[in-house]
Amino acid sequence: MLVDAAGSLLLLVDLQKRLMPAIHDGLLVVANAVRLAEAAGMLDIPIAATEQNPDGLGHTVDELAAHPQMVLAKTAFGATSEPGFDSLLPPGGAERIVVAGAESHVCVLQTVIGLCERGHRVVLVADAVGSRAPASHAAALARAREHGAEVVTTEMVLFEWLADSHHPRFRDVQKLIK
Repeated sequence: MLVDAAGSLLLLVDLQKRLMPAIHDGLLVVANAVRLAEAAGMLDIPIAATEQNPDGLGHTVDELAAHPQMVLAKTAFGATSEPGFDSLLPPGGAERIVVAGAESHVCVLQTVIGLCERGHRVVLVADAVGSRAPASHAAALARAREHGAEVVTTEMVLFEWLADSHHPRFRDVQKLIK
């Protein structure tokens, strides 16, 4: 099933200032999350973010800080276990939740599993999530898939959100890739 823009929510999990420098290919993870966030903004897709212990890990990286409409500070690794998580969802919910963030094998994975257990359609963006170790990242993607998440790439999401080269924002979104 394609990732339609209508009914999507972009969830940015713990893309934080003190965490991202430790993430393998962290600059690429952030760059892809920015592409997703900028496209979501152009396409009126809601954006939410979580921050794991922001007093210790800092807030969302500057490149993404202005994008989320809602930010949830948390201590639970899986965001769905955090009181207030439902406030991140748009009124009426979201048909699909597109997930980017860090770390793949901890907070992202536990959040993805929690979302799947709640019956959400979860789309995990492999090149917009990261871990300190590549092996942990690969294992997290495999485990997320086993729990029902679709594992995709940034470009897959962007082009599926657009659906057609005649979309009025096609050229704007295309510029994010080049």
